[in-house]
Amino acid sequence: MAAKDFSITAAEVAGFPLARIEAGKPLPLVNELNPAWANALAALAANVVQPLLGAKTSLTEAEWTAISAKFAAHEGWLAAKAGTLVEKLGLPRVREILAGKSKDAITALLAKDKALEAEANAIVAVDKLVRFNRDLVKLVNNFVSFRDFYSRQDWAIFQAGTLYLDQRSCDLCLTVEDAGRHATMAGLAGTYLAYFDAVRKGTGEKMSLVAAFTGGDSDNLMVGRNGIFYDRKGRDWDATITKILDNPISIRQAFWSPYKKVVRMIEEQIARRAAAADTQANDRLTAVSQLAATADKAKPGKVDIGTVAALGVAFGSIGAAIGYFLGLLKGIPAWQFPLVLAALVLMVSCPAMLIAWLKLRKRNLGPILDANGWAVNAKARMNVPFGGSLTKVAALPPGAQIDLTDKYAEKTGALPKVIVVLFFVWWIYAFAKEDTTGFVHGVTNGFLGNPPKVERTEEWKKERERKLAALTNATAKAASPAPTNAPVDATKK
Repeated sequence: MAAKDFSITAAEVAGFPLARIEAGKPLPLVNELNPAWANALAALAANVVQPLLGAKTSLTEAEWTAISAKFAAHEGWLAAKAGTLVEKLGLPRVREILAGKSKDAITALLAKDKALEAEANAIVAVDKLVRFNRDLVKLVNNFVSFRDFYSRQDWAIFQAGTLYLDQRSCDLCLTVEDAGRHATMAGLAGTYLAYFDAVRKGTGEKMSLVAAFTGGDSDNLMVGRNGIFYDRKGRDWDATITKILDNPISIRQAFWSPYKKVVRMIEEQIARRAAAADTQANDRLTAVSQLAATADKAKPGKVDIGTVAALGVAFGSIGAAIGYFLGLLKGIPAWQFPLVLAALVLMVSCPAMLIAWLKLRKRNLGPILDANGWAVNAKARMNVPFGGSLTKVAALPPGAQIDLTDKYAEKTGALPKVIVVLFFVWWIYAFAKEDTTGFVHGVTNGFLGNPPKVERTEEWKKERERKLAALTNATAKAASPAPTNAPVDATKK
């Protein structure tokens, strides 16, 4: 209260005691009073206390009880007084009403209404029947069977409109009152939910909603993203995401999610390390500028042995991990390395895909409606095909074409393409070299690959060894220097 500026009639002061509270102390009537009650107590002393008890500057509890007892008869008279409800009308108006015939007219009208009670009740019943005929089927189709929701031919009762955000349109949007309380139960639905605030600039109206994303990916969905919301009346609202309840959107997204998380973690670590390094660099520059005057007194720094040891342990661990991995690949033919890599990718992605499949399989609308106040007791499943119809991803109109000509496109070298071509050439060569079925040998007419194992007889092995020996001898002769006076055999060379 001391921090406020209040006057003598402020409501805060009037709520305080009349005077300072002490045990057995009488109520002062003149001094040491609450300023808001000073005038009232002065009027009490002049009009009540002085005529009954004489001039007094304070009032004891016994004296207050005696004064209160003198008003008991007046209070009894007021309680027994009749006509207090109409007293405000004044005596002339009361006499005018009594002299008129309004009571008889009102009584006659009431009697006439009472005679038509059966017809009035029938009208109420007909009105109820008409409303049932008009609305009961729609209520059942939206509250029991969810026909309007699953048929996708009309809006369901609980659908508030469409959210356009991140090149998608989400048709499953519901109004919510408390996003935190709603998310507690809606998390059981297994659906990716984005809570957002919608505001109309023209009128300043505001409401909170939740949208279910059942198509596309969640890479660019984050708190703070802006979109446009169209309600069922076609009015547009500015939408901003305020809270996200993360769940798998599709199995395709789950396949790449582990790698995206690793990349995101590496980016965050690099950004954190870069910020720390920038801070350290600034601190060092500050220290250097402070020690510039005493640079001749600075001693040469020493190498931190602990840092060197830590680096050694780190590089040793990395080398051991690489060695262990290469040891696992020992004995595997070279052409199978891409297959091993593909198997490793599947080993990493399969758990995430399995979890996503389980969650998408039990994706349910019931908890979302239940969290919003609906008493939904049955499961309202949303499988992958139906969920895809609730969220439409942007696509080109029929007949439209993309112009891929970009005069500002960055120039790309031929090196990536050459690497890809060389990789496939190497893979085919490695496969042909290790082939034991004879398929490549037969297709290439003996140019690549080996004949089948069943044809590798002893004669074939001896012939192969003879050819290798002849090739070795020819290579050795070609490498030896020829006599200066001897003619050079161009064919052998």
